[in-house]
Amino acid sequence: MPAREKHWLVAKEYGYSPSEVPSGDKLFWLDSFHEADAIGSYFSDAKLDVSTLSVCIDITGFMRPHILFLVNHLNRIGVKQFDVLYSEPHMYRSKERTRFFTGDIVEVRQVAGYEGSHAPSVSSDLLVIGAGYDHELVAQVATHKESARVLLLYGLPSLSADMYQESVLRMSSARSTLEGREFQSGVAFTAANDPFVTATVLRETFRAASAKNPIENWYLSPLGTKPQTLGFALFYLREMTSLPVSMLFPFTESSVRDSSVGLTNIWLYRVEL
Repeated sequence: MPAREKHWLVAKEYGYSPSEVPSGDKLFWLDSFHEADAIGSYFSDAKLDVSTLSVCIDITGFMRPHILFLVNHLNRIGVKQFDVLYSEPHMYRSKERTRFFTGDIVEVRQVAGYEGSHAPSVSSDLLVIGAGYDHELVAQVATHKESARVLLLYGLPSLSADMYQESVLRMSSARSTLEGREFQSGVAFTAANDPFVTATVLRETFRAASAKNPIENWYLSPLGTKPQTLGFALFYLREMTSLPVSMLFPFTESSVRDSSVGLTNIWLYRVEL
């Protein structure tokens, strides 16, 4: 992509050494595992005047909490339009056995900037999980909100013909956690590569679920593709900021660098907040 400036952001979760990354003064090390500290330090160090810039963000290698906080931060500082790139993989390296993180899950908590003001009652909560390949993450989030009804949001159409089946196979490993839980419609589907469709599906899900049964608290957990994560952010910021809705994420301290093989498409999205 042609640009006056190109900034490389190196996430701590990938564990890169200085010899493995490009050199130069436009390289920014995100030295915190916390999304607000990591993205905040970048903006502080880069000293950007966003009022004079056209912004394009390649989210392919971003941590999902970083994507969420970055979109919220851009909204807060007055950036109402920016472009987003996403490189779609040809396949995941180990098919349905592909892992996207290593080590332990440190905690499940609200993502910074997406903390809702919740009602104390938990009798009619709904947890919407964007289902990907990481069944351990899904199980952790579901356990964290064990009294909530659960809706799994699958990526269909998927990035490739076999990825939907691989995701379903992985989610079967979380069955012991989800068995016996009351489901609000069971599952829903959204395009794996379209954030705007995801935001629309979430809006329709919210309206349908609210009409069927009163919901005290909503919890959203984007554990699917990066474009879906962007869609979760857009839905929340456009419609949910004044409601008892928050974004939950199971945080780890390490991520796999080379989980995919090849490229199929590179998508360009124009985001308007």
